[in-house]
Amino acid sequence: MFISSAFAQSAPAVAAGGDLQSTLMSMLPLVLMFVVLYFVMIRPQMKKQKEHKSMIDALVKGDEVVTSGGLLGKVSKMGESHIGLEVSNGVEVQVQRSAVVQVLPKGSIK
Repeated sequence: MFISSAFAQSAPAVAAGGDLQSTLMSMLPLVLMFVVLYFVMIRPQMKKQKEHKSMIDALVKGDEVVTSGGLLGKVSKMGESHIGLEVSNGVEVQVQRSAVVQVLPKGSIK
């Protein structure tokens, strides 16, 4: 009584090529967002990682460095994954190579 009868309606006819085109157009914003994300975030981060790795590989004894924890010191021992960092006369600390964030110019640490 209160509910009206529902009648099935046929869908309008669509050309076969129009369906594929509308699907591609609906995916276009997603593809564009991924391209922008790649050039704005992913690519610069990969470049920064590559530069950090080359800096770590180029470390030699006597380099003055800053660690991620803020320690300043001179490289006194080299290991495969760790380095000995002389932070004061006679005081040596072992740190991971990856903890080095910057190589300072010679003579920066007095």
